[in-house]
Amino acid sequence: MIKAIITDDEVRSVETLRKLLEIHCPSVNVVAECNSAAETQKQILLQQPDLLFLDIAMPGKSGFDLLNEMEQIPFEIIFITAYNEFMLQAFRFSAIDYILKPIDEELLIKAVDRVERRLHTAANPVSIEVLKYNLKNMQHPQEMKVCIPHTKGFLLVHLADIIYCQADNTYTTFYLTTGKPLVSSRSIIDFELLLQDSSFCRIHKSFLVNMLHIKEYIKGEGGSVVLSNDTELEVSRRKKDHFLARIKEYYKF
Repeated sequence: MIKAIITDDEVRSVETLRKLLEIHCPSVNVVAECNSAAETQKQILLQQPDLLFLDIAMPGKSGFDLLNEMEQIPFEIIFITAYNEFMLQAFRFSAIDYILKPIDEELLIKAVDRVERRLHTAANPVSIEVLKYNLKNMQHPQEMKVCIPHTKGFLLVHLADIIYCQADNTYTTFYLTTGKPLVSSRSIIDFELLLQDSSFCRIHKSFLVNMLHIKEYIKGEGGSVVLSNDTELEVSRRKKDHFLARIKEYYKF
């Protein structure tokens, strides 16, 4: 069983989440329900939970204030949030689990499943510091960091340091400004979805490029692009119109 604490200043939200967990996530045992950061601190010391469901926006101390006061965070966290799309992007890039209000049962189940897998494999969760860093840099997307999982763990990379990604069956190879490729255990489709609201564009079934690193477009049936590391990549015919539209939108010409 996963020992969990629910923290939300709205009593009805706490009750709703507890009932959803009872119905859909029987592996979760809610050992405490809290309505404030101060109450949560006491219960964390008392209960030693495996998981904390944490509301961010609360009167007085916020969820982040609570975490800032802790020297260590020896438990998993699923944030409960009503944040806007830009803030959600910061969560996704940081590989931090979150649930939007009102709570969707399927997303709740998936978030708990991810936590359960991490607990069983003793995988270290991504530092909350990375999330806070990304939230501070929401207005400067290229400064944000993205979590790239690989066979030995994960690497945190600035978006601006990714030149392009190449599909390799179910894996993805990242080509970085450091010159050292990084192979991720996730598919290029996963990264296309993750990065779709930033400066990245799928130009071919095999390539996802960072438009920040495009030096030149060469006309042709689909054409090709030359990147900042002098790599030339084909643009597929099917992706050409979409790519040109994205370039015009991104560079505003």
